[in-house]
Amino acid sequence: MKKTLVSALTTALVVGAASTTFAAANPFSDVPADHWAYDAVSQLAADGVIEGYGDTTFRGNQNITRYEMAQMIAKAMAKSDVSAADKALIDKLAAEFSDELSNLGVRVANLERNADKVKWNGLVEYTYTSTRHDTQSNATKSKVNDDDLVFRLEPKAEVNKNWDVHARLDADMKLDKDQGSDGKVDLKRVWAEGHYDNFNVKLGKLPNAINLLSTTDDPYSGAAVTFGKDLKVTLEAGRIDAGSDFGDVGRKTSGLLPGSDEHVFKTTDDTVNFQGINFGYAKSKFYGNAGYEHMDGATFNPGYTLAKAYKNSDKAGQDNEFKANIWFVNAGYRFDHNNFFKAEYAQNTEADNYDNAYSFEYDYKGAQPENPGTWGMYLAYRNLGQYAAPWSTYGDGVDGGQKGIEVGTTYTAFRNIQFIAKYFNGKDIAADKDASKLFGRIDVFF
Repeated sequence: MKKTLVSALTTALVVGAASTTFAAANPFSDVPADHWAYDAVSQLAADGVIEGYGDTTFRGNQNITRYEMAQMIAKAMAKSDVSAADKALIDKLAAEFSDELSNLGVRVANLERNADKVKWNGLVEYTYTSTRHDTQSNATKSKVNDDDLVFRLEPKAEVNKNWDVHARLDADMKLDKDQGSDGKVDLKRVWAEGHYDNFNVKLGKLPNAINLLSTTDDPYSGAAVTFGKDLKVTLEAGRIDAGSDFGDVGRKTSGLLPGSDEHVFKTTDDTVNFQGINFGYAKSKFYGNAGYEHMDGATFNPGYTLAKAYKNSDKAGQDNEFKANIWFVNAGYRFDHNNFFKAEYAQNTEADNYDNAYSFEYDYKGAQPENPGTWGMYLAYRNLGQYAAPWSTYGDGVDGGQKGIEVGTTYTAFRNIQFIAKYFNGKDIAADKDASKLFGRIDVFF
């Protein structure tokens, strides 16, 4: 008389005498009666998820081995109409019997095995900005208000103990115009990253990590290598789509510098080559960096070129090749838990004017998204010559091509909900006219 699957499982698991350690090493050993899988498979069998060898029975009185167990789990994994509770049991069993499933050639086993190694982080971010510039006549001020909403996902998947994969996907909306991205989600970044003690390598479309004053963490396509312990060396190389950055010198100004009748240059070939090197040292309360970035390859129309902005921009009537050599240093020191100071300087040796940028910033305390009630503030003075800081990371306040004082604060109102406010007051460098910006943001992290 044939036994039902539940009876067979019960008999086999009770009779099984192999230890847990031995079972893990031998795919043909019995599953011991005190193994947690006993309750799991019994529950799945009672729910009708596991179906034995296809005829709802187990063959005779033979014991259940780990390999046979994997065969039944593989069939259960192929089912889609299971409850959430049963799915959780299947996932747990798949992780336990992953080696046996792999021997069976069940490709999905690797996905189930690594399900807990895929982490999804993201945020919903609302940003309001109000930007003002004096015009050339000083009679009026130009004023632009923006209401932006961003939905962002940042998945990270562990490949093995040394490698993982990162990505970032953004969907943007202009709330003031009720304009969305028409269902479009942009893949902003995607890269593989390997970690080997004091050696790190990144490959793909990845964020720039060298000089945050002159170039942001906006992505480039290429590779980065970092090695060292206290003294770290970073090498980067790749290609950058500079059309939306260099073409407007970091701002959307319809080809004009704010408050000025001088044109910024307009690229006719947007892609530039990029190489960079950085030497960084960090010890205790101090860090310091020194490095170099080179960019070339894009061409621009001299009719849109700011007079003598670059040394190779005087070939009348010809498209000229963009070139930038930016040297930089920065350093920071934490005096105690609440007080921090940093300074930065950069210079573009290819520019004839607006060729240097510098920043001084004092930070007090700091807000942590996971800790409600924490807060921080900062006070800074920045002078960001647009050709040394073509699309500066400080664009939330002082932008490339501007100089002045910036103050800001961040407050964590609830766990993973932060409020950020910034105010800039200064000048547009080229026009030598007053400028200001009010910046507000709400970040909801998940």
